[in-house]
Amino acid sequence: MTGRDTPDRLSQGQVGALIAQMRSVKAADAPGAQPQLPKAKGFTQLAAYQAMAQQKAVSATLGLTSPYYRQHETKAGRFTQLDGRKVLNFTSYDYIGLNGHPEISRAAVEAIESFGTSVSGSRITSGERPVHAALERSLAALYEAEDAVVFVSGHATAVSAIAALLGPNDLLLHDAWIHNCIVVGGRLSGAARRSFAHNDLNELEAMLAAERGRFDNVMIVTEGLFSMDGDGPDLAALVALKERYGCWLMVDDAHGLGVLGATGRGIAEHCGVDPKHIDIWMGTLSKSLASCGGYVAGSGPLVDLLKFGAPGLVYSVGMPAATAAAANAALAVMLREPERLSRLKDNGHAMIARLAAHGLDHGLAWGYGIVPVIIGDALQTILLAERLLERGVYAFPVLPPGVPNHSARLRFFVSSEHTAEDIEYAVTTLVEEKRALAEAGLSIANLSQLLAQRNGATRTR
Repeated sequence: MTGRDTPDRLSQGQVGALIAQMRSVKAADAPGAQPQLPKAKGFTQLAAYQAMAQQKAVSATLGLTSPYYRQHETKAGRFTQLDGRKVLNFTSYDYIGLNGHPEISRAAVEAIESFGTSVSGSRITSGERPVHAALERSLAALYEAEDAVVFVSGHATAVSAIAALLGPNDLLLHDAWIHNCIVVGGRLSGAARRSFAHNDLNELEAMLAAERGRFDNVMIVTEGLFSMDGDGPDLAALVALKERYGCWLMVDDAHGLGVLGATGRGIAEHCGVDPKHIDIWMGTLSKSLASCGGYVAGSGPLVDLLKFGAPGLVYSVGMPAATAAAANAALAVMLREPERLSRLKDNGHAMIARLAAHGLDHGLAWGYGIVPVIIGDALQTILLAERLLERGVYAFPVLPPGVPNHSARLRFFVSSEHTAEDIEYAVTTLVEEKRALAEAGLSIANLSQLLAQRNGATRTR
């Protein structure tokens, strides 16, 4: 089996005939008589590049430092180090403090010693190792599923699974705030795609009532814990809907695993729903499990189909043995130490309470791991992030189109390792700097005036 796709391939005879036809073109009919073909644009001419360049220019004029691709000089945890400075870290989803845990690191090292740093092949050909099966058994047990399969990339897990399961005669229905991987998978599959308003199950049912009969298969997709807002779905109601209308239900539990539920088993445990009622469990290993890659858990036939039909598995190198071993060890620690989940819950709820006490908008967040502070104005959000960092608090600014217009926010990833003092300092600093920005009147609304003032000051120097 190869990675080449050869749809509508010409036969040898057709190729020969085409070459002969091209060679028979008279010299007089050649270059000059042929229509001029367009040339590809330079990358700098693309609209996306020009928009990015404009944003960089505005930031440079205002003296702002780009928040993107900052280099961290130590492992992700309660603290991180940027440009030689130790700062409180609220940008990493090491929710239960397992990144760098000695037991997990030791499992990774032992796997490297046995299998090297790469499995050196796709799993279907030569990349299969015992650590893959061990991790898949653990994940299947976690969701009380018949089987599970792991992928080398979390994003590719969703893309590949949806592309393998849906086709042009099918329908994908997803929450409007779903992660990009679900949208990309839907596009690749060729299925019809609709989004329903965030957690609006009345709208979802209206769509099902109107359209279910037109499609062979319908897949409903939601997240266990939404990564930008920190809330989740009514899982029991979704199960009832999918059963009433004969659909598949897929749950992306990437941020729910290791965060929700008394033992970290995710949204099903949090909502008291039997996990066997969900057709397709999907998630990633890079959050609470301090590793990398993704997984699908479900029925035996589902997993068998993906093992032979999901492009991100069949045509990709297998997950490194160290990565699989680390995730499996992390899963064992998570289940053995539920007190980590208790600390995470206490910290998240404490932060929500402190924000509310100061009148700050934390949106719909439940207070588990992900806590947004919605500022609204994009410029103020960027400035706040920069001022917080100057004072030793690192929280990432999230701007449109990553979130809806007028809902720019600072997103805090709270972990079990943060202390009450960390949370109090972060909130107090945020309140002070937000007040200072308001008094200065800095916002997107007066951005043109600010730029004009900066440019005028530059010209008079």
